[in-house]
Amino acid sequence: MDEVEVVVAHSERATLRVGDVFLKVDADQARIDAELEAMALVPVPTPEILWFKPPVLAIAAVPGTQLGRLGEPSTASPAAWAAAGAAIRKLHDTPLPPRLGRAGRDLDELATELDAECERLVTNGVLPADLVTRNREVAEAALRPWTPAFTHGDLQIVHVFVDGDEVSGIIDWSEAGSGDPLYDLATLTLGHEERLDDVVAGYGTDVDLDVIRAWWSLRSLLAIRWLTEHGFDPTAPGCEVDVLKSRM
Repeated sequence: MDEVEVVVAHSERATLRVGDVFLKVDADQARIDAELEAMALVPVPTPEILWFKPPVLAIAAVPGTQLGRLGEPSTASPAAWAAAGAAIRKLHDTPLPPRLGRAGRDLDELATELDAECERLVTNGVLPADLVTRNREVAEAALRPWTPAFTHGDLQIVHVFVDGDEVSGIIDWSEAGSGDPLYDLATLTLGHEERLDDVVAGYGTDVDLDVIRAWWSLRSLLAIRWLTEHGFDPTAPGCEVDVLKSRM
């Protein structure tokens, strides 16, 4: 009998793997609804849905390997990274979905949350004030009007699988919806700045690199406390704190 592997587990959700089957347990029914809706609409490879019995969604493993991991060098080829960019462009060119996604948050609310989080990071001694101040300045470029696109909303590097130089699957669509397309590009390349040119080449159109860098700072500033509270280490080499330091 296959062993049960805990892929991720915290107070909001958990994912277990048994052989080639992933069981996703989510306390928020809306996130699973969004995932099912998105996978039915997008023109990119997604996992096969085996069954759904709330609050559990069973999906099949996708072939290939993860494009990489945050904090580790990616062994994927430049062509594979370019293929990821091309897949993202295909997603962004899809007709808009009926709901807002994680990448479509209200800019005023986002700025208010960012300011509050920066203050907590400094007041609680989590990060030096100059590091937070500099990255808050960089993050400002992301807080601008954008043309909405169909976005994944949580396009971390571990959510993109490649087989050779082709994208074989994109997983975890619970944050999908209408949003800022550069948020997806920034999320994918977070901590892998050296791969940004390959992704943009595959994406096939000019993008504002300063906005992508701004999203790196913004996402990292907002994520640090949540990651720490849920058992992750944003200070590990190559992770969020190093991403912030790279902007100094």
